[in-house]
Amino acid sequence: MGSQEERKRFVEMVRKSCHIAKKLKELGIRHGGVVRIDSASSPQNWAADPVNNTKLIAQTFREACDVADDYGEKLAAEGEICWGGMHSWKAMIDTLEAVNRPNIGFQADMAHTLLYLLGYNSPEDRILPADFEWKDRAIFEEGLKTLTSALRPWTIDFHVAQNDGTVHGTGSHDKTGRHCLATDPNGRLDIPNDAGYWLRDENGKLTKAFKHICWDGCMFPNEVMTQQQTWNEILSTMIKVRQLHGWYEAE
Repeated sequence: MGSQEERKRFVEMVRKSCHIAKKLKELGIRHGGVVRIDSASSPQNWAADPVNNTKLIAQTFREACDVADDYGEKLAAEGEICWGGMHSWKAMIDTLEAVNRPNIGFQADMAHTLLYLLGYNSPEDRILPADFEWKDRAIFEEGLKTLTSALRPWTIDFHVAQNDGTVHGTGSHDKTGRHCLATDPNGRLDIPNDAGYWLRDENGKLTKAFKHICWDGCMFPNEVMTQQQTWNEILSTMIKVRQLHGWYEAE
C-alpha cells in the first residue's frame, strides 16, 4: 500500500536484501533461507478498502517477487496481526493467492500466529470460540489444526517462539503478538508439541518444506539477551523441537 513512490521504495529494499543474500551465498555462509516481507501498512488503513488494498499489496508483492526471482530468492510474508492484508489467517491467504507467484510463501511465527486463533484484529476470522479458556487444551489444539491446515501449504519458513496470548507494541509499531521467553510460565504454547502442527501434515508426516528453523526472540531487553541462562533455555527448547520433528540427511 502507500503511494507509488513508497511502493517503489519497498521493491528497491527487497532488491537490496536479495543482493545482500547473494553476497552471503557467495561467501559460503548462507546456504538457503528466504527474504522476509510484510505489507508495511496497518489493518486500519487496509480496512478502508479491503478489496482494492489487497490488490495493491498483491501488485507490489508481485513486483518484489520478480526482483527476487532474478536473484533466485523466495519471499516469505510473515503473518502478524499488525500488518494490513496479513492481519488474519484468511486475509493472509487471500493476499498470497492474489500474488500468485511461485517464489512467495508464508513465514509462520508461533508467537504471532497464536493471535490469529483469537481474531484480535479480525473478530470475524476468529477460530477459537468466544468463551474459550486456556485450560481447554483439546479445543486449543483443534484450533491449531484448523489454522495450520490452511496455512501450512504456504509455509516456507518457520520461527519457534512463545506467546502469553496478549499483544504488545512499542513506539509507532502497532500491537502484535507478544513474544515470551521459552520457559515463561505464562506461555500458552507447548512449544515442542505445537511446532509439530506446522512441521507435519495432517497425517503426521514431516513436510520437510524447509531445512532450518530459528528462534524468534524480539521484544526482550538487552539485559535479558545478555544472560547465558536465556540462551541455554532457548537452545534447550530448540533441541526438543528438533528431537520431535527433525531429520537427518546425507552430507
